[in-house]
Amino acid sequence: MKTFLIILTIIITGIVVFQFVMLITINKTEKQKYTVVRRYKGFEIRFYPSATLATIHSDAKTYKDLSNPGFRILAGYIFGGNETGAKISMTSPVQMELNDSSSTMSFVMPAAYQTENLPKPKDPGIVLKKTNDEYVAAIKFGGFASDRILKFHSEKLQRLLKEKEITSQGHYRYLGYNPPFQFIGRRNEIILSVDWKEK
Repeated sequence: MKTFLIILTIIITGIVVFQFVMLITINKTEKQKYTVVRRYKGFEIRFYPSATLATIHSDAKTYKDLSNPGFRILAGYIFGGNETGAKISMTSPVQMELNDSSSTMSFVMPAAYQTENLPKPKDPGIVLKKTNDEYVAAIKFGGFASDRILKFHSEKLQRLLKEKEITSQGHYRYLGYNPPFQFIGRRNEIILSVDWKEK
């Protein structure tokens, strides 16, 4: 019994230490830049300047069906699956747009890269593109994402926008900031493009 408790203590300590190391690593990861322009109860309006994305398109209609295969394809690109074999640093968040016709997953490229100086992907299904500047509404939540949770928060955000008479357009996008093996300090967001004029 004593040996079991010692082993259990060692395992739990190891898990806790690993989770704190993960938090430190995630905090050092380059994140897509944005500016908060206004905060409301429950959500905020952000301005996102143009960024460069590596994107895949998929017939998947759910988070469950898109998340793992999409991540593997894009991770293959940044970990050397490109014409020069270059390693590109991981950034956050990972972006997913889910709808009934065509879904996408995107990695934001580090700020040092533009479409012109990124190596060409070996996988022809990966598209490199530059986004336009945009205003979005964003709602945050913790824990692990699922289709049910994404639906709940996207509907909540749409309801809050309607109450404030803010017009949104397009499909919602899910932003995930953490690897699946991180259990504490998780950050998730739903964003929607909005019509916004600086007051």
